[in-house]
Amino acid sequence: MAVSGISGTSSSALSGSRQTIAENFDTFLQLLTTQLRNQNPLDPLDTNQFTQQLVQFTSVEQQLKTNQFLEAMMLTGQNSSNGQAVSYVGKIVTASGNKSEMVNGKATWNFAVAEPSQITVNVRDMSGNVVFTKQGAVGEGENIFVWDGVGSDGTRKPDGSYSITIEARNGNGKLITVATEMTGEVTGVDFTGTEPVLIVGTARVNLSSVLSVRAPTAGES
Repeated sequence: MAVSGISGTSSSALSGSRQTIAENFDTFLQLLTTQLRNQNPLDPLDTNQFTQQLVQFTSVEQQLKTNQFLEAMMLTGQNSSNGQAVSYVGKIVTASGNKSEMVNGKATWNFAVAEPSQITVNVRDMSGNVVFTKQGAVGEGENIFVWDGVGSDGTRKPDGSYSITIEARNGNGKLITVATEMTGEVTGVDFTGTEPVLIVGTARVNLSSVLSVRAPTAGES
């Protein structure tokens, strides 16, 4: 899993830094002891320089300990989020469907309109920039929009979180409401993206988009 790889690299780097600072500090103390032992009594060494170096070593060591603590907090938060996502399997969730995680060059959204409509779909990246626009006709009821990750400029966009805005007009040109919330049973969880993604039927729902969760009734299970 991608998170494990990142955490492993970070831990290794911090461990190496702590080992290096410890070795340098030991060497510094040995040199300091030797110089003090062999100093000229008539021309003693300036202890202010040693004091400054001791303070620098202490500051670096404290920063390494802070980084180690932050890393532990990050891993704890990630594990908590993953555990929460797994607990949704088999539950009925209602979620906002305007966000989706693109994995392996594919992103899917579910939406619904009350009557046949002409729609304009804008796909936006995490910064809010429109990267793809498509127009077309859809029928009444639930519909699925699938994006292959190729932007309007012809370039393939990187995997990650994307959102859509949909404008729908009926046969008279009147704007109609587009429902982007969805409800369904969670059948699996995908951890390959930047955050856990729930699998709900053919749809993919970011964990942060979940609005409510409940146990299935007898007729839904």
